Amino acid sequence: MEMKPEQLAAICEQFKTLKGKSLFYARKFADIDISKIKSQEEFEQLPFTDKADLRDAYPLGLAAVPEEKIARIHSSSGTTGTPVIIPYTNKDIDDWATMFARCYEMAGVTPKDRVQITPGYGLWTAGIGFQAGVEKLGAMAIPMGPGNTEKQLKFMEDMQSTVLCATSSYALLLAEEIEKRGIKDRLALKKGVIGSERWGEKMRNRIRRELGIQIYDIYGLTEIYGPGIGISCDYDCGIHYWDDYIYVEILDTDTLKPVPDGEYGEICITTLQKEGAPLIRFRTHDISRIIPGECECGSKFPRLDSIVGRSDDMIKIHGVNVFPKQIEEVLAKFPQLSSEYQIRLSHLDGRDTMRIYVETTGEYDFLELAKDIAHEVKSAVGFTPLVKVVELGILPRSEKKTKRVIDERFE
Repeated sequence: MEMKPEQLAAICEQFKTLKGKSLFYARKFADIDISKIKSQEEFEQLPFTDKADLRDAYPLGLAAVPEEKIARIHSSSGTTGTPVIIPYTNKDIDDWATMFARCYEMAGVTPKDRVQITPGYGLWTAGIGFQAGVEKLGAMAIPMGPGNTEKQLKFMEDMQSTVLCATSSYALLLAEEIEKRGIKDRLALKKGVIGSERWGEKMRNRIRRELGIQIYDIYGLTEIYGPGIGISCDYDCGIHYWDDYIYVEILDTDTLKPVPDGEYGEICITTLQKEGAPLIRFRTHDISRIIPGECECGSKFPRLDSIVGRSDDMIKIHGVNVFPKQIEEVLAKFPQLSSEYQIRLSHLDGRDTMRIYVETTGEYDFLELAKDIAHEVKSAVGFTPLVKVVELGILPRSEKKTKRVIDERFE
């Protein structure tokens, strides 16, 4: 993606004082005079920022403002290692709400809508971000938070919620419960703003069909404000992102050099207006591509393709590099299967084993189906997994993010 003049101007303006404001960047760019950077080519010579850098700055080493200007902190949702603490100023919070309100507008949400928010609140950026955007737009926020499906469905019916905000995993769980109880006709849902995890086309179609709603794929990460830095439109052909707030590069996963628009690689983001914790060339590890050309919806904001995976979620087994998406693509060929699957990696009798669990209804021959799936997976990745077919609904559902890969080899 070619850097726009206004993006370069914002970066250069930020660089004039960044090292003086931020001890983190004073150290990181100790041997680089970033105030002299005047072009995209010079910018692309700067070192990357990774999550390990942010962990090393714990707790408030990322702050680029005096402590009295920090209005709030958030932390990434990871469960291992030192947390990443991101400080926000009042301007950051307001900018984030503005971006989120744009997302709702892109999805056709209006002040007349009632928006039921199911993602978690607290240190995680999800719930509070969804709510701030609703309030900025002027719609009615129903801040349920996660879990308590019984209460979720009661409020959804009694309040006649028109928009559901959820992870894809929880949207699916709610859809299955609604179908089980036969209450779909008593609900007023029209739209779903769904995000926080990668989800395949089969899962999208199930949520869309079973809830009878139009769905929008929202993107974001705690380090870069949170969810709300981009969303898909009615044409569902990519995620429009707000390039007046962030600059996006797509990097070759081997060379870490920017690739041309249209080619897949790792998303790398630089914030253009963030005060509390500006990030320069932050490697997200999410894999996508810039979609060239203009969207049919008429928006001038550029588009990222749907996230297809992460550069760090690769599985190495039997000397083969496997991405979960490869398995998902094979499973998508079998209409008999639900959208849910689980991969378990074990070390038994001196060798690694991959077991794939999938769901179907009782009308199919489980053994024959497992055999066919194993054959197709071998064709795709080069070795034969153990495939276990189970009845629909057996695999765990999640109120947050579904864990698809469980590696038991090092436990």
